[in-house]
Order: sequence, then structure tokens, then C-alpha cells
Amino acid sequence: MDKKLTKIINLEKSKFDEFVQSGELQLREAHLIPNFKPGDEVALASVLLSSVRLIKEFKKMILLDIKMIKKGHIYAYNEIVFPEFPKSRIDGLLLAVQGGVIKDAALFEMKNGSNDLDKDQVERYLNIAQSYSIPKLVTVSNQFVSEPTQTPVDTKTIKNVELFHFSWSYLLTLAQILLFDNELNIEDKDQIELMKEVVSYFEFDKSGVCGFNQMKSGWKEVVEKINSGTRIKNDEPNLNDTIVSWQQEEQDLALILSRKLGVLVNSGETKYRGNLKARIDNDKKVLIGEKSLDSTLKISGAVSDIKIKASFEKRIVEMSVTLKVPQDKKIRGQLNWVKRQLEACKKKNEQTFHRLQNEILIEIILKNTSKTERINIDNIDNIYEEIKDKEIKEFKILYIKDFGKSFANCRKFVETLENMLLDYYSCVVQYLSNWIQPAPKIVEEKKIETSEEKNIINNKQEKA
Repeated sequence: MDKKLTKIINLEKSKFDEFVQSGELQLREAHLIPNFKPGDEVALASVLLSSVRLIKEFKKMILLDIKMIKKGHIYAYNEIVFPEFPKSRIDGLLLAVQGGVIKDAALFEMKNGSNDLDKDQVERYLNIAQSYSIPKLVTVSNQFVSEPTQTPVDTKTIKNVELFHFSWSYLLTLAQILLFDNELNIEDKDQIELMKEVVSYFEFDKSGVCGFNQMKSGWKEVVEKINSGTRIKNDEPNLNDTIVSWQQEEQDLALILSRKLGVLVNSGETKYRGNLKARIDNDKKVLIGEKSLDSTLKISGAVSDIKIKASFEKRIVEMSVTLKVPQDKKIRGQLNWVKRQLEACKKKNEQTFHRLQNEILIEIILKNTSKTERINIDNIDNIYEEIKDKEIKEFKILYIKDFGKSFANCRKFVETLENMLLDYYSCVVQYLSNWIQPAPKIVEEKKIETSEEKNIINNKQEKA
């Protein structure tokens, strides 16, 4: 060919194919059954990109996350070598083609197992994307982030190229959710079978896909320093390990619950969307100042978000949800209302509730005061006299667990926290409901009686 490849976007697909046939652009088509050994990063890339191309609902979810156009035909490739960068072999490429023209594209860099993303490599691929007008680079590894717009790599921003990140657990969770009996169901029966094969491949113990199973080593050091009374400073070498571990475990908790519920559970706060560094800096400030870390899990249809707080000095973790207080009842009625809710939880899952009962508390938030009351369900009848002259703002249902030595144990902390969340949700959260304002009722107009009608009524009453 006379012309050189200079850009991908707005290039005719036939011209793209000519560059491939001439050998100037090197790549291989991605296949659902890859010609690579299980666990190889390119094998994972091949399975993932092929499934995006073949399974409509999975494609829709992935392309939405990376802001890629969903119309047209999707092409998937592996092992891409661009002519100007012969030493860089990129794991994956997706093309979105409309009317025979490439309208959108994304490069993919994959890591598996314990392999973390390499900053220099990511920046090199960002430069390649910019050179060929490819607007997106997607990294995939076993590192966790709260949103695909965040990245675990502290890298510079490249003009006209957006950087996205998926954890393998996140992708596996999306695939599993599509197989639940819900509104996200895959319509085509053959595509359902394909999705099952993809899930099976990702769950294979040698695939390189794994969840978050232990905090980084710096976690233990920080816990022990705080417990010994040592002041933690912003330049503490283990501080970053501690914060990143907490945030990755937060996302893993969300994904574990997602797979149990069949709906995607979100984590983190919206204000940190696309800015992981800001979240890390804020968590460092909170840990140094308050000796604690917080997380939020957002579950569609649940009574409220689940708030999680780890207190390093006390070595306890508390989880809580908030209930809206009935406005058509007085205080005693409100107390009985929340009591009935917890009694219903107990009946639904008596064995687990009995095991957790001493660690479940009701927190009563009072209006016009910072004072709160925390009581056990058995003591709810006794609190009335103390607060009968107050107004209740809201209730919180807490599950508080003393981790003891397990708090500093990198592996045991994760195991205990994940079991705690599943117990709390299955035993309490899923059975709670908020008070709902009743619909207003039509008020019947009172009939105005005339003086003559009143006399007739009075005469009848006297005769009776």
C-alpha cells in the first residue's frame, strides 16, 4: 500500500483490512475458544472480547461502561502491533463499525493473577492510542476500583484518550447477573449458553481470575501502630497500602453481594467518580484524624445504603442501615413499629438472628439534639420513659462486631468482614422496609342540616 496507517477513527473498515493483509498492521481475530493456554493474559483477552462481540446484553453493559457507541458491528482482535511501535504487542482491540467506517475503538491491556498494571506500560499504550486517534484504553486486572472511570495506576492524563479499568471480578459479576432470572436476562437461548461457557472459563481455577482475599501487608503495620498509640503521619510508608486495601475490599464486598442478589451493587461515593486519587487522599485524612475508615454500598430496592465503618482503635466494624420513621404515630407507636420489624427478621431467619442478636443494636436519632440512644431489641420497651418528651428523627439498625486480633490479620480480616456482610444482609437488611406516607383520602363533606330538619330529628328522638 502507498499510504501509511495514521489513524483508526473514521478509517474505512476495508482500508483497515488492507493494512492487516499487507502486514503493516499485525493482529489476530479474537476467538471464544482461544488458541492459548488457560491463564494466559491473551487467552483471557480473547474470551472477553469475543463474548462482548457475540452476546448482545453483555456487549451493552461493557460498552456502556466505557462510553463506546453501541450501534453498528463490533470487531474484536488480539495481539495488536502498530507499525510505529513494533516493540509493543497490545492484548486487545475493539472496533465499532457503522456504514463500513470505524466510528469508535478501544485498546485493551490485560493482567491476570497477582500481576498488577505497570505504569510505564499503561502510559506507553496511552501514547499509542493518541498516535492513532483511538479514544479509549481499557485496563483489566485483579485490582479493584469503585467505578470503571477510576484507575489503580497513578498515570498522567493524555489528551483525547480516556482511561478505563475493570477488575476481572467485576466482569465475572456482570456475566453472572445476566444469568439470573431478572429484567437483565439474555434473550437468545444460544447466547445464554455462550455466557455460561464464559462464566465457566473465568471461574476455572487456572484462568487467572481471582477475587480480593487479603489486605496488603501495610494494613497490619498501621493497625498495630494505631493500637500502640503511635501517631500516624501522612508520609507513613504503609498508609497507602492500608487505604488501597480497604477500597479494594469495599468493591469486592459489593461484587460478592451482587452475585448473591443478581443485581449490581455499587460502592463508593459519586463525588469520587473518575478520581481515585481524591478518594485515597480523603481516606488518608480520615484515617489519620479519626482512626477509622468508611464505606458505602448502594443496593437498588434496599431500605437504605449500607454504611460500613472500621474503627482501628477499638478493632470493631459496624454496619448500619437507616429507617424512615412513621410520621402517623407517636413515640410509643414508632418504637413498636421498629420492634415489629426486627421480630419479623428473627422469624424469617431465626438461627442466624439468634447468633447475631447480641451484636444487633437499634440507634434512635432524636431531633434537635446530637444525642443518640443505642439499645438492644430486648430493651426497646424500657427506653420510652427516657425519650417520651422528644421527637424521633430516624432509626438505624446496626450490626457491630468485635474483630479482636483478626482486625490486624490481613487474610482473616477479609474473611470475617465478608461473612459479616452476608449475615447482616440475609438476616436483617433484606427484611426491613421504610414507612411509606399513606395516600391522602377524600374527606366526605358534612351535610348541613336546616333548622326544620333538626326539629324533625329532635321530635323523633323524643318520641323514641
